[in-house]
Amino acid sequence: MKETLINTDCSKTTIIIRFIVGIVFVSEGFQKFIFPATRGAGRFEKIGLPAPEFLGFFVGSFEVICGVLLLIGLLTRLATIPLIIIMLVAFATTKSEVYLNEGFWELLHGSRTDWAMLLGSMFILIRGGGLWSADRKLMKK
Repeated sequence: MKETLINTDCSKTTIIIRFIVGIVFVSEGFQKFIFPATRGAGRFEKIGLPAPEFLGFFVGSFEVICGVLLLIGLLTRLATIPLIIIMLVAFATTKSEVYLNEGFWELLHGSRTDWAMLLGSMFILIRGGGLWSADRKLMKK
């Protein structure tokens, strides 16, 4: 099981994807705490999700913790799973309304960062942390 979680390839460029995805999720997670009315609980309440105070804390915490894990490349594959779930829920709860009210092209325009985070997370889930990751160092031991 340990080998599966930390298994990675020797790619030298995966670090770029890890940094992009990790930095965005850490930033978004912190913003849920700094600006709860617009980015955290208030936003969850506005779109009708249950227990918005809990969800703001829960989602923000996962975004920060998993984002940091991506940045250092530790348990990289495991860290992407909650992030992928977060992105799928974001699509289902916010982007479907954009599609219904404003159309396909506005959906694509308004969700470009969401798509980048989802696809970047999926890439990391498939490939692992890459050559310059804590996972790679642990594989050598």
